[in-house]
Formats: sequence, structure tokens, C-alpha cells
Amino acid sequence: MSETPSTPNVAKAGGIMMASLLLSRVLGILRDTVMAAKFGVSIETDAYRLAFMIPDLIFFAVAGGALSSAFIPVFSELLHTNREKDAWKLFSVVVTVMSVILIALIALAWVFALPLAHLIAPGKPDDVLPLIAQMSRIVLPAQYAFFIGGLMFGTLYAKQRFVMPGLAPNIYNLGIIFGALVLSSFMVPGIVGMSWGAAIGALAGNLLLPLFAMRAIGVQFKPSLDVKAEGVGKVFRLMLPVVLGLSLPGVYGLITQAFGTYYQAGINTALDLSNKLMQAPLGIFGQSLALAVFPALTQFFAQDRMDMFRQQLGSTLRTVIFLTVPISVGMFVLAPEIVALAFQYGKARDADLPALINCLRMFSFGIFAWCLHPVLMRAFFAVQQTVSPIVMGTIATGVSLGLVYTLKETALGYLALPLASSIAAVVLAFLLLVAVRNRIGGLDIKGITQTLAKSAFASIPFGVVLYLAVHYLPEGTGIGRNLLAAVKVVGIGTVAAWVYYFGAKKLGMSETDYVTRALKRNRG
Repeated sequence: MSETPSTPNVAKAGGIMMASLLLSRVLGILRDTVMAAKFGVSIETDAYRLAFMIPDLIFFAVAGGALSSAFIPVFSELLHTNREKDAWKLFSVVVTVMSVILIALIALAWVFALPLAHLIAPGKPDDVLPLIAQMSRIVLPAQYAFFIGGLMFGTLYAKQRFVMPGLAPNIYNLGIIFGALVLSSFMVPGIVGMSWGAAIGALAGNLLLPLFAMRAIGVQFKPSLDVKAEGVGKVFRLMLPVVLGLSLPGVYGLITQAFGTYYQAGINTALDLSNKLMQAPLGIFGQSLALAVFPALTQFFAQDRMDMFRQQLGSTLRTVIFLTVPISVGMFVLAPEIVALAFQYGKARDADLPALINCLRMFSFGIFAWCLHPVLMRAFFAVQQTVSPIVMGTIATGVSLGLVYTLKETALGYLALPLASSIAAVVLAFLLLVAVRNRIGGLDIKGITQTLAKSAFASIPFGVVLYLAVHYLPEGTGIGRNLLAAVKVVGIGTVAAWVYYFGAKKLGMSETDYVTRALKRNRG
């Protein structure tokens, strides 16, 4: 009798990833808080953000989700069909081949950093471009650590190991904080210290740390350029459309930053900081659940258990919607308090905050949609289909660019950039949902739509509670402003969350059962 296939524990994996990514997002916000307090919102912080555009482009195109999302399904298929030796050979070949390609790209970008700075920051003064190029050169080698780490993390996910990959972003953020607080004292200008901190954090968190974890699971690596090995061709065929289609959600940030260079000093920083605040729930809920469900989906597909695939995907999408629709509402209403709590310290002036607040509100419209993207994308990658999501992404990118060109000359000004991004996010989520339903032979669209409608309805009293707190509780001054903002965000936010929970429960939303079970476990 054949052994019954094991079913991955997505809830446990999701809990681990949520906890680690929650810590990562908290440290990420602390990192940005330190930057704003130390350097303010200025042309130098704009240069720091723009310095990451060239490395980010390499990461999105080659070393990021494109490769790892193509690699994991093939590696998992070999691993779960008793071909572990072939799986490790695949790992060795992909690491070797992509190392050669990536090192060449990093070297070219390093040499041509200044001309590329002219390209990515067309609206910035010429005297800022050398600083952008300098910091780009410092962080470029970190992309190799991200690449190697991404493959090792993918391997660990396939082995159902989630703790160690969850630590890497935290080490990276700690490196940047160290750069801001310590290394900046030895650099001129001081902002350069943050770039060195980012490079050190990437090396430690994405290269050294996962190496220890890989040794624990018995990694079998031997450098090889044998591109004819089992599964190698499939990985690169799956990867190619993603590399060519620079239309994944990560590219929206690059587009936004490029257009942001045409506005006054500090707008690039405001767009970046508000976008990172928006990405906090994306990381905690969207990405964590996507990473947790991905191995399960790849296993179900490899074992031809598509009924389980559809059930698991639908359940995960409904959970994401249930968790993130009220967050979209909450971040819109509480934007002034969130910005004050995160950034109103040190050299960050009161005059800098309205741009951050308004950008965050525009970004908040798309939070629930952005959180659906990683789950939907992983569903496509799990069935080894990469063309469709790239086509959908290209369409959404076109929508975003069209909106930017249409709205940027209106009274919205720079706010057209985050608003266009949010609208494109909703469009992309809809297109991906329809396409994945057709690809996997059906999906509970009705149940997903009902969850969205009920979550929106339950979010009305949730938003009212927050609105009353914002408008009728005092604002305070100085450190009192930060403390009162914390009371509103944490204290009133918790009260509003309970209002949402009971409202959703009254509407018969099954997603509340997870919260109920968690509360019962804590009481026990």
C-alpha cells in the first residue's frame, strides 16, 4: 500500500511567517524612523532611496521572485517524487549559472552607476547624481546575497523549514539601523553610512545565516554548468517570461520613484516611507500567507490533488481579504497618527508630514489588493505557469502609467502617483483572480466575493470608531503628540478591531473561527 501523502500545515507555517514578517515590518518602520529622525526628509534621503533603484531593478528582474518562484515548484516536484539527488543537482546548476550572470550584471551596473543615475532620476539636480551613484555602488553587491539567499530560502520552504528564512529581513533591517546610528558618524555625508549598513545586513542575513540552515538539512552543492540536468531547462523556461515582463508589482515602486523626481525635494522620501507603511500589512499578511501556502500548492499540483489545491487557495484568499480590508480602512483614517507615531522625531519637521499623510491615504486604497497579489502569483507559479500573470501585470502597469500621465497635471500633483498605484493594484488582483480560476479548473469566486462584501460592511463601524477617536481626542504637542498617536493607533485600534470581529461574526463570516480558536487556546 502506498503511503498517504502528507498534507503541509499551512496554518502553522503561516503563523511562523506572520510572526517573523511582523518583526521584520516593525524593524523596517523603526529603520525608517531612525532615518527620518537622523536625516529628516531631504534631498539626501531622496538620494538614498533612489540609490536602491538600480539594485532593485536587478533584483526584480533576475534575482528576486522571478527565479525563486520558478525554482521552488520544480525543486519541490523532484523532492516529493523521490528524486532528491536530482533536486540537489538542480540547485547546484541554478546557483552556478545564475551566479555567473548576476555577477556580470552587478559589475556592469557598478561601472555605469553614474549614467544610470541620470536615467533613474531624470528630475533631480545634477549635483545629487554622484551621491546616488556612490550609494548604488555600495549596495549593488548585496544583490548577490539576496539571490543566493532567495534560492536557499526557497529550498528551505520546500523542506517545510520557515523559521530561519523569517530571520533574514530582520538582520537586514538591523544592519541599516546600525548604519544610520553608528556608521553614519564616520561618513560624509552621513547618509552613506546607511548604505554600508544595508550591504552588511544583506550579507549577514541573506548569505551567512541561511548557509547554517542549509547545512542542517544536508545540502548537496557542487558547482556545475550542466544545463541539461533534470529540471534545469524547466526552471529557466518558467523564469524567462518573468525576467522579460518587468511588470510585477515591485516595479510600480520604481515607476513611482522615477516620476517623483520631478517634484520638490523630499517627495521621493515621502513616497518611499508611506509606501513602506502600506507594505507592512502586505508583508505581515499577504506575503507571509503566500510563502506559507506556496509549498502546499506546489505539492498538491505535483501529486495531482487539484481539489485540495482549489480549496486551499480559496481559503487563503478569503483569509487575506478578511484581515486586510479593515486595515485599508484603518490606515486611511489613522494616517496622521500613524505618520506621527512613526516619523515625527528629531530632524523630521512638521512641514514634511502632510506629504507623508496624503501619500499613505492614497496607498491605503490598494492595500487589500496588494495583499492578494502574492497569493495569486504563487498559485500560478505552483502550476508552473508564468506567462499569464506577466500578461496581467503588463496590462495593470499600462493602467498605472496611463493614470499617472492623466492625473499628474491635475490638482492631485504627486498624489496621482500613489493613487494610480492603488487603482492598478485592484485591476491586477481582479485580472489574476479570473485568470487563475480558468487555469486551475474553477475557484469559489462567489465565496471570495461574499467575503469581500461582508468585510467591507463590517469595516464601516470599525472605521467610525477610529474616526471618532481621531477627531474628538486631543492631538497633543511634542512627545505628547507621539504618545497620544500611539494610544489612538494601538488602544483605539484594538477596540475597533474587536468591533470588526464581532460585526464579522454577526455576518456569519467563517474566517472569524480562526480568531475564536486562537482565543480559546490562549485561555487554555
